[in-house]
Amino acid sequence: MRLDKFLKVSRILKRRTVAQEACSEGKVDVNGRPAKPGCQLKVGDLVVVHFAGGALTFRVKMLKESVKKDEADKMYEIIAEL
Repeated sequence: MRLDKFLKVSRILKRRTVAQEACSEGKVDVNGRPAKPGCQLKVGDLVVVHFAGGALTFRVKMLKESVKKDEADKMYEIIAEL
């Protein structure tokens, strides 16, 4: 699954365009390397999203094209919030 789509479906970021912009601006790392919006995620990948006030680090647990709102948090495991 594409990184930008995962960020939207998992509800880490609200919209896919916001996810694409964050990736293009170098604010998202996958496995320690800056990632583009089209980066293909796999289960077990470590993702860091840098926000203005800190960062969110999580591990991908599940890849699904669409999930319900209450199931979105099952797609990832939060490692650290700064």
